[in-house]
Amino acid sequence: MIGVRVHGSVALVTGGSSGIGAAIAERLAARGAQVLVHGHLAEEVEAISERLGGRGLVADFAMPEQRTGLAREALAAFGRVDILVANAGLGWSGPFTEMPLDRLRRVVDVNLLGHMELTRLLLPGMVERDCGSVCFTSSIAGRLGVAGEAVYAASKAGIDMFAESLRAEAAGTGVEIGVVVPAAVRTGFFDRRGRPYDRTLPRPIAPEVVADAALRMITDGTPETWVPGWLRAAAAIRTLAPAGYRRLSRRFGEPIRLTGPNSGDTASGGRAATGDAATGQG
Repeated sequence: MIGVRVHGSVALVTGGSSGIGAAIAERLAARGAQVLVHGHLAEEVEAISERLGGRGLVADFAMPEQRTGLAREALAAFGRVDILVANAGLGWSGPFTEMPLDRLRRVVDVNLLGHMELTRLLLPGMVERDCGSVCFTSSIAGRLGVAGEAVYAASKAGIDMFAESLRAEAAGTGVEIGVVVPAAVRTGFFDRRGRPYDRTLPRPIAPEVVADAALRMITDGTPETWVPGWLRAAAAIRTLAPAGYRRLSRRFGEPIRLTGPNSGDTASGGRAATGDAATGQG
């Protein structure tokens, strides 16, 4: 675990115009990085990039051709990308049977496929230079599973295993692969998904706390960090005592149950949120 020197590096932050992404971008800029801020909404991207002295890149992360264009623009800006913060995220809340197919595909495109494709485009340059860092924003939902967030949880679980496998492939290349696993975070993510956060535990934390953990992971080369740290215990309970964990999950989780036949394949049923596909909590 060597980590990356942030000062003088070029960092691309997806979903960097608000929430966790914006907080990470701020910390990278404060450490002397040239920050490329990606987002879906031009006004937000322009505002934060000007404030940080960085460059803004606008793209709909759910669209493959725009993801390719994002990578091309990022590389054209400074000739390289040393740090990739794969943070863009999109959520949806409600029974899985009510989730529209277009929303299902968009959540998977933004949260999982998009970051796989972007990493594939930027990673070869890092390997060639024998130095680089890819930091993925995951979620406790991807480790434990959450009622009402089946597809979101699956997309984050996919990111976890993608990062784990990529880390094994990157061994000895000088490129570090890390995952930050936050609990609920106080951002606009829950407003955009269409359902407020009303669980008893875990209590929401500030995006700055997650950003600090992500920055430490990048600079130290740590493969994984949980925010807050006690979340590891919940994951351990799920592994060692799954029946007990499920009882606790039903007690503290949201009372969401599957429904019968619906028109979710074509309609906007459930509790969907459109929002900015590139600026969720990740």
